[in-house]
Amino acid sequence: MARKRTPKLLKGYTQHNKVRLVHGGKDFFSTIVQLIDEARSLIHLQTYIFDGDETGRMVSDALLRAAGRQVQIYILLDGYASQHLSKNIIGEWKAAGIHFRWFWPLVKSKNFYLGRRLHHKVIVVDAAQGMAGGVNISDRYNDIGGQKAWLDRALLVEGQAALHLHLVCRDMWTKAYWKTPGPKKEKFPWLPAYVPEEECMVRVRRNDWVQGKNQISRSYVEMFRQAQSRIIMLSSYFMPGKILRKYMTQAAKRGVVIKIVVGSVSDVKISRLAEQFMYRWLFKNKMQVYEYQDTILHGKMATYDGIWMTDGSYNVNRISAYASVELNMDVRDPVFATKVEGELEGIIRDHCKQIVPEEYFLRVGFFNRFLQRLAYETIRLLFFLFTFYFRQEKESAPVNR
Repeated sequence: MARKRTPKLLKGYTQHNKVRLVHGGKDFFSTIVQLIDEARSLIHLQTYIFDGDETGRMVSDALLRAAGRQVQIYILLDGYASQHLSKNIIGEWKAAGIHFRWFWPLVKSKNFYLGRRLHHKVIVVDAAQGMAGGVNISDRYNDIGGQKAWLDRALLVEGQAALHLHLVCRDMWTKAYWKTPGPKKEKFPWLPAYVPEEECMVRVRRNDWVQGKNQISRSYVEMFRQAQSRIIMLSSYFMPGKILRKYMTQAAKRGVVIKIVVGSVSDVKISRLAEQFMYRWLFKNKMQVYEYQDTILHGKMATYDGIWMTDGSYNVNRISAYASVELNMDVRDPVFATKVEGELEGIIRDHCKQIVPEEYFLRVGFFNRFLQRLAYETIRLLFFLFTFYFRQEKESAPVNR
C-alpha cells in the first residue's frame, strides 16, 4: 500500500502539543524561573543577550539552584551581544558544574563567518517543555525598576515540539563550530518527553545559512501566498527584502488586508529612520501602518486568517534572513491563532496610532525624507556587507523550496 503523502502546508508539524503565548516582562521571567526550578534532569539555555543586571542575576540564581539539584545545564551565549557578562557570573556557573560556551564571535578565520550571530532565544527543560521567542535576559525586557518592559512575546510549548527544540539545542551545542570542540560522545540525559493529550500543530523553524536552513523565511512567504483575507505583523527592525516585498505586494493585490505594527521609537535610531522610509512603499501598496506608542517594540510575530501564527527571534530584514541564527515556532491551530490575532488587534486598538498617508506626507518634510533615505541606504549597505558571501546562494530559496 502506498504511503499517504503529507500535504505540503502540514510538513514539519508535530501534532501533540500544548501551547501558551507568554508576554514579555514579568510573565516571561516568572515562567523561565519556574521552568528552571521544575527541571529534573536537563536544561538547555541559548540566547543572544544575557546581562549581569538584576534580571540576569535572578535567572542565574535559578540556574545555580538547579545545578545544586544535579540538573545537567548547558548554556550557550552569543559571543558578541553577551560579551560584557560578568566573569564572576560565568565563574559561578562553572564552579557549580554548569557547562558554558560562547558562540563564535563577529569574525572567524578559515571560513570567515562575518555577521553570523546566535540570535535565537530558547530554553528547553527535560526535552518536555520549551520556550522560544524574542525576549533576551536583561532588565530592558523585564518589568523592573518602575520601567515597563519592551513589547515582546514568546511561545511556551509542552510535547513533541519541545523534544524538537531539545534536538536543535543539542545540535547547536555539539555541532555548531566551536573554538574548542566538545567531546564527540557527549551525552545529554533527559526524561521521556511528555506527550499531552491536547492536539495543537506546532513546528520548529530555523534560519542558519551555515547549516543551509532558510525555513522561517519560507514560512513568511507561505503566509503571504496562502492568506485570503487578513495578515497582521508585529515587527521590530522592519526592512523586508525584495523577495518578501514581492509576495506582500501580490497578497495586497488579491485584496488581503495587511496590517504592519512597528515601534514609534527604537533602540537603534538609524533603523527607525529606515523603517519610516519603507512607509512610502507600504502606502503605495495599500498596506496599513501602525506605530506602537507605549515603549520600545521588540516583538517578532505574525498571523493570518485566524488559522496560523508564528513567533520567535526572526526580524523581517536581511540580517535575519541570511546571516543570523534564528528560531521561530509556527502554530497552525484556529483556536490559538484566533486568540493571538485578537490580542494583536487589541494592541492596535489600544496602544497604537495609525499612520495615515495624507497626514504623514504633510508633516514629513524634505530634510526628514533625506535622513530617512540616507538611513535606508546605509542599512542596505550594511546588510550587503554582512550577507555578501552567501546572499546569491540563498536569494531564491523562499521561491523554489
